[in-house]
Amino acid sequence: MTKLVDLDLGVLAFRGPDAAKFLQGQLSADTEKLVPGASVRAGLHNPQGRVIALLTLARTSSEEILATVPRELVTGVTALLRKYVFRSKVRIESAELRAIGAPAGADPRGSRAFGWGDRQLLLASAGLDLDTSPDAAAWQLADVRQGFPEVYAATSETFVAQMLNLDLLGAIAFDKGCYTGQEVIARAHYRGKVKRRLQRWLNTGRVALAPGDAARGPDGRALTVVRVAVGPEGQEVLAVGTFAAATEPAPPEAASPVHPENAATLSGPLALPYSLPE
Repeated sequence: MTKLVDLDLGVLAFRGPDAAKFLQGQLSADTEKLVPGASVRAGLHNPQGRVIALLTLARTSSEEILATVPRELVTGVTALLRKYVFRSKVRIESAELRAIGAPAGADPRGSRAFGWGDRQLLLASAGLDLDTSPDAAAWQLADVRQGFPEVYAATSETFVAQMLNLDLLGAIAFDKGCYTGQEVIARAHYRGKVKRRLQRWLNTGRVALAPGDAARGPDGRALTVVRVAVGPEGQEVLAVGTFAAATEPAPPEAASPVHPENAATLSGPLALPYSLPE
């Protein structure tokens, strides 16, 4: 990827002396350890430990943390988090910023740059004149190949945190205090009960898949699509299913408009840059 691309992400601003403390009690990452100039992914969960949304947090100062989230979830995430502000000295606002994908080492040219795997996320003011492209296909493909999940309206509250490999991506701090869903997520971690994980697959069929669709592995295992991108050989897919080499009946998470018996069969799993636990 060599160009700047506009990403379909909204940007929220958490401002005030309690910004980090407030997010510490709502999200799975350790926001109080986040230093200015650093970023981290974090999950917003329901009480059952299922992921409502994934946020990328970028700290800009002691009293400001910016967060990106898919545009379709911005309104719901904002409304939910505002319910828990109470007396905290924090304001949750929509930031007039653009989220731009950039290659590593690209000149931010007046924007704020944060790490995003082997690339950069630029947060730029809406009026900043940058030569960007609306075609984010290469960015999405890089995300899929790096095993980066995303949560959309179709899959919100579908997956427990570890099913999306959030524990392997540094998005869960197991040594911090309580947050919504923490008990379920911690129990799965310490008891080793996670049997379904996100893996990468290839769809060479004629029917394009979308997040929330049902699919099957080559051995018949049930899969639920998390994220898709177009690659040179077909659609590359991140999907959640059992990661043992065995079939399993379709669980509730595999609910989809696509009937399981007619679900696409994917090849793989393909390699990820990180290893799944045994």
